Amino acid sequence: MVEALTNFFEDLGMRKIPEQLEFLLTPENIPFAIWETLYAPLLATVLAYVIGLPLGILLVTGEQNGIRPLPRPLMQVLNTVINLLRSIPFLILMVLVMPLSRLILGTSVGTMATVVPLTVAAAPYVARLVEGSLREMDRGVIEAAQAMGCSPWQIVTKVILPECKPSLITGATNAAITVLGYGAMAGAIGGGGLGAIALMRGYNRGQTLVLYVAVIILVILVQIIQSVGTALAVKTDKRIQKTNSKKEKRK
Repeated sequence: MVEALTNFFEDLGMRKIPEQLEFLLTPENIPFAIWETLYAPLLATVLAYVIGLPLGILLVTGEQNGIRPLPRPLMQVLNTVINLLRSIPFLILMVLVMPLSRLILGTSVGTMATVVPLTVAAAPYVARLVEGSLREMDRGVIEAAQAMGCSPWQIVTKVILPECKPSLITGATNAAITVLGYGAMAGAIGGGGLGAIALMRGYNRGQTLVLYVAVIILVILVQIIQSVGTALAVKTDKRIQKTNSKKEKRK
């Protein structure tokens, strides 16, 4: 019984508690890991939207019944490329994109080097999120804008994007959380941040306390991102604002 309990606590990493606490309480370790965990996924999400937002708009506006139809072969190629990139698991994609990271940044190891594969992985995902958001829009609003003589550019910038803003913000929140998860996985093959701490130090060295702390912080970061994104989406949703305004008037 005593041996079983000893093994149990050893499996939990309890025999290395002083060493783990020393690591966790060292000022530069966890704060720096949180910074690495946030800045690379945030930068990758921004770059993914630079690529994915126009692609998502093209997927909707460029179809045959869209406001600016594009050649069918071009649309088929675009959809195929996006589907292919989305179908590759991230860790495999990261290995495949490492030469591109080395070409652009001069290295394929480290937190900054993960920005390139994170962007490549997130861009097609963002394109599909944007496509889904735009397809939710009432077709009658677009037809009304066309009847008024608006150009395709005006319809996209003045009608579609403003009307779909709450859904786009929700999609951006989901994209940021997904990229944050990808960034944590990148710790397995040379990335930094909390993912590297959880895998390399927590799991590989049997320091379970470090592993749990890293996971808990990741969960907290996800909750913060989700809460902020939801609040922004609600704030920009005209339907919710109208409902709240009516309730206030009744009071």
